[in-house]
Amino acid sequence: MTSKKLYVFTVIKMKPPIDADERGLFCPFRASFPPPGSGGFLAEVVYFCERLRKREENLRKLPPTGTIEVSPSILSADFSRLGEHIGQLGDRVRMLHLDVMDGHFVPNITFGPVVVSRIRAQSDLYFDAHLMIADPAKYAPEFVKAGADGITFHMEAVGDGGAMISQLRELGVAVGVSIKPKTPVAVLEPIIAEVDMVLLMSVEPGFGAQAFMPESIERCRQIRQMLREDQRLEVDGGINCETVGAIVAAGADTLVAGSAVFGQADPAAAVKNIMFSAGQ
Repeated sequence: MTSKKLYVFTVIKMKPPIDADERGLFCPFRASFPPPGSGGFLAEVVYFCERLRKREENLRKLPPTGTIEVSPSILSADFSRLGEHIGQLGDRVRMLHLDVMDGHFVPNITFGPVVVSRIRAQSDLYFDAHLMIADPAKYAPEFVKAGADGITFHMEAVGDGGAMISQLRELGVAVGVSIKPKTPVAVLEPIIAEVDMVLLMSVEPGFGAQAFMPESIERCRQIRQMLREDQRLEVDGGINCETVGAIVAAGADTLVAGSAVFGQADPAAAVKNIMFSAGQ
């Protein structure tokens, strides 16, 4: 009995190797034991781990192109009841936008990996982490460990965009790149083919509830022409029922909305209204 307890403890507590699938639940022995019914408590544990891993893989992937997605920004949510507020979205969304700011790259400070890990335990949504920070290479691994499924970095914050993309690929997450409103679209050309998503800022990053910048529509159209069909185009800033139609018509398919969702009495209904205004 004693050895059996020790063995089960080892399976549950064992840390997976660094090259394991860190986005899904990991079961280190799943390939070595038979399925349930063939005998043994350990086989049951392995089977359970595998089912959880597959469930999480199915839920937590960047949605395929060809769909319009609203990614509500928790920057506008009530942090005193964050889990509850996120839960009010119901099944209206598949993504959740995490606006991470460090007070250096942008003039505001929001939250770090600890908050991400807490809400990860309460949500199966795809976590779309937007790192508005001066050193994304240093902190990206911590956000992945906390539960981020995709990491978007700013071209303005890195010296070598290709190296940043390689690091994120090694971490096993989807890769996004973002530019500020005054950054020329052309800076994306050397690396745009290597990312899963481009995030166009339609306000100056740093604070929520800003007005949409109309010039973003043409910039969105230019970026869409640079992308393949299997790459998503996200727009963040001032997205609401009044602005969403034009930005979707210009090629955006992923819409970050903060106050337009969490600033409303019914977040799920707010998402529905935005989608309706987008023609969905």
